[in-house]
Amino acid sequence: MSRGVTADTVSDVAGSDVAGAGRARWLVLVVRVPAEPSRHRVAVWRELRRTGAVPLGQRCWAVPEVPVFADRIARTVELAGRGAGEVIVLRAGGREETDAGRLAALFTAARQEEWAEFIADCGEFGAGIGAEIAKGKFTLAELAEEEQSLERLRRWHRELAARDVFGAPGAPEAARQLKHCAERLADYTDRVFRAIHQL
Repeated sequence: MSRGVTADTVSDVAGSDVAGAGRARWLVLVVRVPAEPSRHRVAVWRELRRTGAVPLGQRCWAVPEVPVFADRIARTVELAGRGAGEVIVLRAGGREETDAGRLAALFTAARQEEWAEFIADCGEFGAGIGAEIAKGKFTLAELAEEEQSLERLRRWHRELAARDVFGAPGAPEAARQLKHCAERLADYTDRVFRAIHQL
């Protein structure tokens, strides 16, 4: 059976100093879930990835001890319990300030990779609209598809921004790229409107 960690218990750490990465407090999650059926281990792994937790070794993950992660950690504990496993959640600060700093660096590097992927997807979005304009494809169906794609990018950006608690260097560029995507869609929307109404 899993340990009794809830969103409330994780949220109680209001005193964590996230801005000072070297002084931040961490939660270390030791995860044990039976190998079979594998769906439970996969579900726990996916939830840890969604949380933004960084792997420290086999079955061991770390995440900053801040309220934004509380629900996801509670969900991870719940999923492990469903698979007859457990998650032991330990508070850690690092023996030396450099230890906590190293964790922050690992966490930020993971966020930077996510921002790079997001920026690449923004580029694909812009290129896709450019291709439709080049082909003269100004239809409501295509517009609806592009609107859905932009909404997906916006949701993804909100998720990444919420877990980027130390401020990875790619975040400002990601925000610029998202704004550019919105501008490209606004232009495409205008073109569709004009094509349909033959303006």
